[in-house]
Order: sequence, then C-alpha cells, then structure tokens
Amino acid sequence: MEATYRALCAHGAVDLTTRAIADEFDKSRSLIFYHYDSKEDLLASFLAYLLERFEERMGTTCMEDPTEQLDALIDALLFGPADHEDFQTAMLGLRSQAPYNGAYREQFRINGEYVHGLFRGVIERGVERGAFAEVDPSRIATMLLITIDGARMRFVTLGDDESLHTARKVIDDQLDRTLFAGTGPE
Repeated sequence: MEATYRALCAHGAVDLTTRAIADEFDKSRSLIFYHYDSKEDLLASFLAYLLERFEERMGTTCMEDPTEQLDALIDALLFGPADHEDFQTAMLGLRSQAPYNGAYREQFRINGEYVHGLFRGVIERGVERGAFAEVDPSRIATMLLITIDGARMRFVTLGDDESLHTARKVIDDQLDRTLFAGTGPE
C-alpha cells in the first residue's frame, strides 16, 4: 500500500499504472495481480487502507476535551500530511472516477460516512458535557465536511493554498455562532 501511495502521488490517478506501482514496490507486476484482480481493485483496497490509517491516527489522539478533538480532526482533514498537495491531487483524480467506478464510489461513501460519524460523535460528546451548545450534530458534521471538501478542491484545482486557511477561519466563525454560542463565560 505504501508503494501505491508513492506511485499515486508521483503519477496521479489518471496516469497511474500497475508498472509504476510495481516500480515503487520493487516487485513484479505479477505479484500485484496475484493479490488484486486489477488496478481498480488495488485502488479500491488502497482507499480502504487509507481509512484504516486515518482511524489509527485519530485513535492515537486520546484527547478528553471535545474542543481539542474537534480541532485536531478539522486540521487533520483540512491540512493533511506534509505531502498533501500531491496526495490531494491524486485523490481528486480518484474521486473524479467514482461516478463511473462502483468500487471507488462505495469506498468513498464508506470513508465519508466514517469521517461524518467521527465529527458527529465528537459533537455529541461535547453537547452531553456542556462544552457545546445544543445543536444538530449531524448537520454540523455535514457543514464541516462540505467546507473542508470545497477548500481542498480549490487547493488542488487552483493551487490556492490560502483557501485552506480561509476555510479554517470560516469554520471557526461558524462554530463560534453555533457550537459555542452561549457556552462561554457570561
């Protein structure tokens, strides 16, 4: 999977070949096809692998404070790893194929539901503990995902690095008006 990650970042989703993956893997293409029926099967498995890695990464952030949890989750999704530009570009390429590839679409749906559930769970815990105002956690989670997805798309398609920082400010402003409304000192 690491070889797939490197090849995807280097070549993008459209130009990615099993040969490029095998070159990153230092193994033969036949070994790849021994484990996967096709490049599409490998990439669908790669999307599942990304979710597992994200689950591990977010699971290691054992923060008790729901505000800290929410901030960490937003930043992880918005700014991503250090090589996030190449990776986000490759992921946009895969997303663009999802309407035509049922396996990609299904895995993106699963990944999206998982992340939505993370946001919803953090918000629910915050509401229960009185750290957040009474809100619809699902609605706030959806707003966060849509804002983050839009900012990442602008970042990738326009090279607009500022859109990520602007999105973070917009998210903070919106959360101040909804999630944190009436929860601070009076």
